[in-house]
Amino acid sequence: MSQNGVPSFAELLAGTRRSAVHLEMRDVYGVGDEAEEFEQFKLTGHVDLDPTARWWPGWLGMVRDAVGRGVVMRRARIVSEPVTDYIRWEHATTPLNVDAGELVRWLPRRRAVDIALPGADFWLFDDRLVQFNIFTGNGDWADPAKELSEDPAVVKLCSEAFEAVWERAVDHEKFTV
Repeated sequence: MSQNGVPSFAELLAGTRRSAVHLEMRDVYGVGDEAEEFEQFKLTGHVDLDPTARWWPGWLGMVRDAVGRGVVMRRARIVSEPVTDYIRWEHATTPLNVDAGELVRWLPRRRAVDIALPGADFWLFDDRLVQFNIFTGNGDWADPAKELSEDPAVVKLCSEAFEAVWERAVDHEKFTV
């Protein structure tokens, strides 16, 4: 649902016709809805790949719906090496994203040093609208958590940054942590 007139991610994705790309550049996330699973992973090294658990059904359903409409969903992650525990956990859960239809690639940060990157993670919808995801220093959502831009210069920066990262990045199946 939209909040204060700002469309939700689900609404943005539902309105997408061709492409949705996501660039992730942080090594630490502290988003509350992932905390329990992440702590379990740190204790046991095990991840639950049950697509019906917790928040997965909603996310995977949105991805499957979008991909089924012909939307190409690509996710690129820039990561520091050695990777953090969070990135190890994220890598271990990525098969769920891939199975739902997302294309996922990873790029070691040292290979991204000469790419002009925006200052925040983002989603770019149909090369026309950018949603920046704003986080606090400990990785939780800031307030406000999202900022939208249709400014052609911002869209161009994000599109070029994503494509440069995508071209250098390694497919999920070939990237090891």
